[in-house]
Amino acid sequence: MMKTMKKLAAALLALTMAMSLAACGGAKEEVKTQSDLAYVQDKGTLVVGITEFEPMDYQDASGSWIGFDADMAKAFAKSLGVDVEFQIIDWDNKVLELDGKTIDVVWNGMTLTDEVTSAMACSNAYCNNAQVVIVPSAKADQYQDVESVKALAFAVETGSAGKEQVDALGASYTEVADQATALLEVSSGTADAAVIDSLMAAAMVGEGTSYANLTYTVGLNSEEYGVGFRKGSDLAEKLNEFFKASYADGTMAKTAETYSVQAALIKQ
Repeated sequence: MMKTMKKLAAALLALTMAMSLAACGGAKEEVKTQSDLAYVQDKGTLVVGITEFEPMDYQDASGSWIGFDADMAKAFAKSLGVDVEFQIIDWDNKVLELDGKTIDVVWNGMTLTDEVTSAMACSNAYCNNAQVVIVPSAKADQYQDVESVKALAFAVETGSAGKEQVDALGASYTEVADQATALLEVSSGTADAAVIDSLMAAAMVGEGTSYANLTYTVGLNSEEYGVGFRKGSDLAEKLNEFFKASYADGTMAKTAETYSVQAALIKQ
């Protein structure tokens, strides 16, 4: 009788453990397959990772974030029925920020490199861009081709496409927090040159801009911008649908014209 009861107890214990493991496995599967769209809508906020990057993401006199990317992000969040929150990030840590869920999306004139597309779920390309060399206007005639800039000391944003191009040149460089700081380094004379996005260069350097003493000369490459989400996120396809609708109804073009980037738009 005692042996029978022990066998029964053991069987019940094994059954309980099996059911518990099944429940845990189901919970893990539920977390794994949870829609990123549902996650954002449940919390009611789309957190957008950015850096200071005119004309894509920058602050107006009141401290509000504006720019082509910022305005499009606001419209996308509205289409999802959620609020938008902009958060400045260390560009080199953008994937960690995404995976750690401190942000939900990287939307900041991000070049679609192999590294980016392998680490994130990316939208379709929406803007053309290039990396260009920034030098003092007074010295621009000395730096009109790639060979002439190789000996310069550059300031580049950490983790940026500009840094990749300077690495490819074999030139010396100092890493800084963002492209705006790279411009400041050149303007103040602490760096000979910088490499930044052409769209930013068009808005930030030359006559009538914040850096009238700077200009851009050599173009180092051509590239495309995209928006990045967590790997496997269903928000990427949701944004592609939003881009297609916004392009078709003229909203994307109108927003681009506000920030003078309409020539860079890619048809959706």
